[in-house]
Amino acid sequence: MPDEIHAGFCAIVGLPNVGKSTLLNRIVGRHLVAVSAKPQTTRDRIVGVHVIELDGGRAQIAYVDTPGLQDGRYMRDAAIAAAYDADVVLLLVDVTDRRGRMPARLAEEDAAELGEASRAHPLVIGLNKVDRIDKPELLPVMQAWSDYAPTADVVPICATTGAGVEALERAIARLLPVGPQLFPDEMVTDRTPQFIAQEIIREQLYHQLGKELPYACAVQIETWNTKPGKAGKSELTIGAIIVVERDSQKPIVVGRGGARIRELGIAARLALDAALDATVHLTLFVKVLEEWSRGEAELRRLGYHPEGGRS
Repeated sequence: MPDEIHAGFCAIVGLPNVGKSTLLNRIVGRHLVAVSAKPQTTRDRIVGVHVIELDGGRAQIAYVDTPGLQDGRYMRDAAIAAAYDADVVLLLVDVTDRRGRMPARLAEEDAAELGEASRAHPLVIGLNKVDRIDKPELLPVMQAWSDYAPTADVVPICATTGAGVEALERAIARLLPVGPQLFPDEMVTDRTPQFIAQEIIREQLYHQLGKELPYACAVQIETWNTKPGKAGKSELTIGAIIVVERDSQKPIVVGRGGARIRELGIAARLALDAALDATVHLTLFVKVLEEWSRGEAELRRLGYHPEGGRS
């Protein structure tokens, strides 16, 4: 391990759909987390590790992506716990959300706990999607957050293009404790390839079904077989189950004559090819598991842990 550096955990928190997962994917340069325009896409605490140059040395930031503030107890608790456990909290704000972009939103009942947790540790405020509003509209938002947290860096960014992200990372890194490097240089995430595959398939569910998508759906990898392939790429055969809660939801995912699930399979396979750098063969099935999202036993069976995080 090298000499002591700035190294620690940064929890990315915020209201739903502010761009947390897009930002994490941008930072680590890999497709780790499901991203869509639909709120409530992220359901798990996910660690992505990034090393940056800082003041002539290096810093290692372990990012924890969290669910947005949710009605679901499991997801809300996961987000709050991550904020309390972190060394630094990055509060991400969507500047295009006229209600959610001002600090007063954190005083409302459903967001007060998030505001409390955010202030429990050194704080950086990222104002995301600045490419979508004019500067005169952005300036009072920046001022409001500077007044809310006078000691915090307020950094305008665009997670989609990467604008401002380097400055954001430097602001986070300077607040991390000084100590030994936490992870090997080659580590990008604590998540397995199987988990990443689940996220990619679930992302395609959002893209393919849009508003028709049943909220309580999950993806579970059932089979995973690898063998050597052509041109140095491995050949990967994946069998995955899409879990829904009611019989009436199954035809929505399958589509007429199976057309929709075929389209979903094609799109997911192409995304998996790129993300896993393998030739992927994907088979999808749909299974009804009644009220799975409401029972602790079923949450655990599908890999969710109510005390926070996922195995």
